[in-house]
Amino acid sequence: MCGIFGFVLPEHSSVSQALLRPTIDSLFVLSESRGKEAAGLAIRDRESIQVYKRNVPATGFLRDRRYRQLFEKFRNGHAHGSVALIGHSRLVTNGTEETHQNNQPVITPDIVGIHNGIIVNADDLWQQFDDLERGCEVDSEIIFGLLSHYLSRGRSLPGAVNKTFESTYGQASIAALFKNLDRLLLYTNNGSLYTAADAERQIFLFGSERYILTELIRKNRFLQRLGKLEIEKVQPGDGVVVDLSSLDQYRFCDQDAADARPAEQAASLCRIVDILEQDAAVSAAPQTPTPQPASPVVRASEFPPWLDQEFQRFRQGAAQLRRCSRCLLPETMPFLHYDDNGVCNYCHHYRQAELKPKHELDTLLDATRRPGQDSDCLVGLSGGRDSTYGLHVLKTELGMNPVAFTYDWGMVTDLARRNISRICGELGIEHILVSADIKRKRDNIRRNVAAWLKKPDLGVIPLFMAGDKQYFAHAGRIKQLLGVERTFLGENLLERTDFKTGYCGIPLAREDEDRVYVLPASSQLRMLWYYGKQYLGNPAYLNRSLLDTGYAFVAYYLIDRDYVNLYRYVAWDEDTVNRTLIDTYGWETASDTRSTWRIGDGTAAFYNYIYYTVGGFSENDTFRSNQIREGKIDRRDALELVNEENQPRFETIKDYCETIGIDYLAAIRKVNTMPRRFPI
Repeated sequence: MCGIFGFVLPEHSSVSQALLRPTIDSLFVLSESRGKEAAGLAIRDRESIQVYKRNVPATGFLRDRRYRQLFEKFRNGHAHGSVALIGHSRLVTNGTEETHQNNQPVITPDIVGIHNGIIVNADDLWQQFDDLERGCEVDSEIIFGLLSHYLSRGRSLPGAVNKTFESTYGQASIAALFKNLDRLLLYTNNGSLYTAADAERQIFLFGSERYILTELIRKNRFLQRLGKLEIEKVQPGDGVVVDLSSLDQYRFCDQDAADARPAEQAASLCRIVDILEQDAAVSAAPQTPTPQPASPVVRASEFPPWLDQEFQRFRQGAAQLRRCSRCLLPETMPFLHYDDNGVCNYCHHYRQAELKPKHELDTLLDATRRPGQDSDCLVGLSGGRDSTYGLHVLKTELGMNPVAFTYDWGMVTDLARRNISRICGELGIEHILVSADIKRKRDNIRRNVAAWLKKPDLGVIPLFMAGDKQYFAHAGRIKQLLGVERTFLGENLLERTDFKTGYCGIPLAREDEDRVYVLPASSQLRMLWYYGKQYLGNPAYLNRSLLDTGYAFVAYYLIDRDYVNLYRYVAWDEDTVNRTLIDTYGWETASDTRSTWRIGDGTAAFYNYIYYTVGGFSENDTFRSNQIREGKIDRRDALELVNEENQPRFETIKDYCETIGIDYLAAIRKVNTMPRRFPI
C-alpha cells in the first residue's frame, strides 16, 4: 500500500555523507505515488535514531525546514560511524494521519520501523498479547511490538521475525532500526521489496519496487560510478539482516531454523529522538492535534425514522412496475419494450457468454510466462470479488507469477484494502499501488456531487466515478515498466450496466468479443453532447475537477485498453467465487449487506440508492437479469435477491458523504424530492 525505502552507508564507505539528502529526496519523490497522505523518515548513526514525520505529501515534506536541518551534521561528514536511513510515504488505512503517532516511522521503546501493507488481525493480537503497550491506532505498531516481545525473550532477529509473522495476517513489507543493535532488518511476505548493493560494499539501498531503485540509480551519477549495483527481489517470506558497519547481509526465509543462528551482539545504546515530539515538549503549544476518540459506528436503526419511511414509499411504488416475464427489467429501463408475451427486447437480443477454448488460454499463458523472472504478467486488483478471484485463479490454478496493481483514487474502501492485503499476503504476490492525490480527488467528487444535487439528473451520475478511470493509463505504464507482455483483468461478463448511458439517450452498447464496456465513437459524441448541455445548464459543474474529468474520458474511451479479460476463458460462478474467497482467504464482507458485490467501491451504495428510488431498479436488477438469461439462477430466486440487495445501505452512504464532505441527510432529502419514474 505505502512506499518504504532507505539505504545504509557504512563507516568505511567512500560515498560522501553529503549525498544523503539528495538520495533520500529522490527516494521520497519516486515512492510518493504509493501514498500521498503523510511522510516520514528515521536516521540512525552511532549516537541516536532521529525520527521526523508529518501529515503532508512527500514533496511537501522535502520543503520543510526541520527536514533540511536533519541533514546538517552529515553535510561535512560529522556523523558518528555508519549511517542508516529509512523512509515512508503513507497511504492512510488504519488511523487518521491527523494524529502524529499514527504516521510512520512507528516508534516503540526499542525499535523504529516502517511498514507497507495491512495487518488485518492487529486488534486481536493486541488483546492476545496484553502485556504489550499500544501507543497509536495504526496496525503497523503490532509488528514492531511483537518483534520487541520475541527479541526480549532471547530470540535472534530471524527467529523473532518468523514468530511475529506466524501470528499476523495480511500483506507486510517492513524495515526496522534498533536502539541496541547495529542492524537494519528487512522482511516481506509478498515480495514488494527490492534491494541493491555494489560489490565493494559502499552502499546498500532498498525500496518497494524495482522501478524505484532503477530510476534512482539511473539518475544519480555518483551511484553509477560505484560500479554495477545489483538489484535483487526479496522473495515472499524472506528477510535480510544488514550489518550497518560492514554491509554484510544475512538472508533468511521463514522456513529456516532461524533460532539455531547465534544471537545478535548488542551495539552501544543509542537514543531514539522524535523531532516533532521533542519540539512539542519545549513549546508551550503542542505541535500535533490532540487525538480524538473514534466516532461510534452508526447502525441503520439509529438513523432518523423518515429515511426508512420515505424509502418504503418508493419501494411500494417500484413494486408495482411491470417487469419482463423472463428477467427482472422493469418498464422504466431505458430503451426497453416488451413483446406480446411480456418478454423484453434485452432478453431477445442477449447473447450467451460463451467461454473461449481452453487450448487458446494455454497458448496465451505459455506465450506470457517468463521463467526465471520476478513476474510474468500484471493483474488489476480493485479489492472487489471478481478481480480478487481472478488473481487467485491466475496464481493457484494457472501457475502464473503475477504482480497485482491497484489504483487508489480515494473511493477504494478500507474493507477492499484489507481484502487486497489478505490475498497478496497469503499468496506472496507483489502489489504495486498507485495512489492519487486522494484529498484532491475527494474534493473533486464533492464538487461534482454538490453540483449534481443542485440539478439532479440520472444521466450524469457516472460523473461521480470519473476519478477512477485513469486506472487504465497507469496499468499500461506499469506493464511497460515491468517488461511483461500482458495485463489481465477480471471483468464479470454479466455486470453490464447499459442503463447508465441509456439515461443519456444512448441505446444499448454493442457487444464486443473481449470487452464488457464498449461505446462506439458515435455514442461517445452523443455522450459528450449530453454532458455539455448539462454543464451549460448547471454552471456548478464548471469547477476544478474539469481537467480530471476530461482525462478520465480520454483514459477510458480514447486510449487503447490493452488487456485480457480472464473471464472470457474461465467460468465465473458466484457460489464458487464467494466460497473460495471467504473460506480460503478469510475474505471480509460488509456489515450492512449480505451481498458481496460492490462492497469494495465507496460510491456504489449512494448511486444505487438514487437509481432504485428514482427509476425503480439498480445495478442489482440488471446483474440478476443476466444471471437468469444465463440459466445460473431462476427468476423467483433472483427477485428475492434484488428485493434484499436494493435495501438502502445507509451506513455506507453516510460514510461516503462524510468522506467527500457532503451532508448525507441533506443529500438523501434532495434525492427523495426528485421526480419518480413510477407512481407512488
